[in-house]
Amino acid sequence: QVQLVESGGGLVQAGGSLRLSCAASGRTFNTLPLAWFRQAPGKEREFVAGISRVSVNRYYADSVKGRFTISRDNAKNTVYLQMNNLRPEDTAVYYCAAPSKAYSGVGYNSVDYEYWGPGTQVTVSS
Repeated sequence: QVQLVESGGGLVQAGGSLRLSCAASGRTFNTLPLAWFRQAPGKEREFVAGISRVSVNRYYADSVKGRFTISRDNAKNTVYLQMNNLRPEDTAVYYCAAPSKAYSGVGYNSVDYEYWGPGTQVTVSS
């Protein structure tokens, strides 16, 4: 079992920044890739960013490349999402996700992940 809890969401003006955190517990953190997804009202959950077990590989959705940065601190069992130059279209609930299989690769689809946090709301005003 893996427990995930996100924090750091909030209301920000367009062009601003937020840093999301996701604290994990339960399983050996450094055996798992991790990802951030988001879901806006009326839309499907979509992949935002993913990071491999020891941060060698990082992946981003085209819509956030150059603006968002995913990172992790295995000593703190925490993954981060630094979001800069935020846009109104970034408004969504952001979720942290982990797979159940250790040493797996980063998946781009929500079905690749079995463990999810409750989410944190990010609202970007224009």
